[in-house]
Amino acid sequence: MFVDQTKIDVQAGKGGDGAVAFRHEKYVPLGGPAGGDGGRGGSIILVADSGLRTLMDFRFRRKFKADNGENGRIKSQYGRGAKDVRLKVPMGTSVYDFNTGELLGDLVENGQELVVAHGGKGGRGNIHFATPTRTAPEIAENGEPGEFRTLRLELKVLADVGLVGFPSVGKSTLLSVVTKAKPKIAAYEFTTLTPNLGMVVLPDGRDFSMADLPGLIEGASKGVGLGIQFLRHVERTKVILHLVSMDPNNGRDAYEDYETIRKELAGYTKDLTTKKEIIVATQMDIPGSEEKFAEFKKNLGDKTVYPISSVTHKGVSELMGKTADLVEEVAKEEAEKPAEIKVAEKEYVYKKPEDEGFKVERTGEHSFVVTGNKLERLVQRTNLDHTDGIMLLARKLKRLGVDEALRENGAVTGDDVSIADFTFEFVD
Repeated sequence: MFVDQTKIDVQAGKGGDGAVAFRHEKYVPLGGPAGGDGGRGGSIILVADSGLRTLMDFRFRRKFKADNGENGRIKSQYGRGAKDVRLKVPMGTSVYDFNTGELLGDLVENGQELVVAHGGKGGRGNIHFATPTRTAPEIAENGEPGEFRTLRLELKVLADVGLVGFPSVGKSTLLSVVTKAKPKIAAYEFTTLTPNLGMVVLPDGRDFSMADLPGLIEGASKGVGLGIQFLRHVERTKVILHLVSMDPNNGRDAYEDYETIRKELAGYTKDLTTKKEIIVATQMDIPGSEEKFAEFKKNLGDKTVYPISSVTHKGVSELMGKTADLVEEVAKEEAEKPAEIKVAEKEYVYKKPEDEGFKVERTGEHSFVVTGNKLERLVQRTNLDHTDGIMLLARKLKRLGVDEALRENGAVTGDDVSIADFTFEFVD
């Protein structure tokens, strides 16, 4: 089954917690703190794989979670970092943040990697908090939570040449003649329901990939028929072969068909008519096709059109030669100009939420809630199992102005104050 769009949830691992420990050895009477740091949580990484052609692997499994880092240990031993989770995706996969629509990266080269969820950093053990005046600190940090993301994966077939046109104009037949692909061919519309891909190898050694896309109809760019599902695959092609049927018995005007498809390509989210195009008149082996071709060529004016018959192979070699020339021309132009869209970097740089201060809200007669990214993260990172950690947090909150803000909002001794999952009693 061909799957070219899917939604997945990725959860990176939490960093391990730092340890509170002390050395207790026979000949070390003043051993001091010896709590090690926690290990880093596992990240989620997407990897482009040339052996895949579809996002089918994500159809039934859509939640992926990396392991947490190991907690710090005694004797200054650091916790082990968790392994990253690597998910293979087809080349040509675009990765978007589902909630914001932000393009995180394009995986267009075999082996290219994109970190989509970073594992949390491990917390520091109490070996880092010793000072000349605090020689035995019972202070440690908790590991950072791993990043969670909801992603939209969108596959755009990587092909040099895309075959477009109305249903039953001979796209699949042409693909089967010039490549070793074996698409389904039948005498009814919408035989092709998914893109088919093949390689064209010319006698002079040149080659290029060709994709047979499902037939378009009027209104395709607005969701009519199958077009809207597969127009995205045209985005990555270098050259479009626009096939128009010369069958005199199909009851359609060839020039109107051509203009209709051009209108749909222009009406897509990106104007696809800017791509290099070769107009191809197909089914020239049918009696009466010459007359229809003459009328079509007259309406096209000075545009060049290539008449072919996939059945007799007439004109096919010349068409493939011209196509190869145009592919090389476009590739040269793309190499000379700077890329418009930055492809995926080796690692996606996570942007932390901006610190917008904090907000105090009264939720009851004697209860308050304090919210703010920086404060909530501070509470999450502080180990509150020991008195030293609680006192350190209290001093930091006072320094950040939380105590003063609570007083201004009417807090008095004995009121409950909540920050994230931590609730304490306010003392004025």
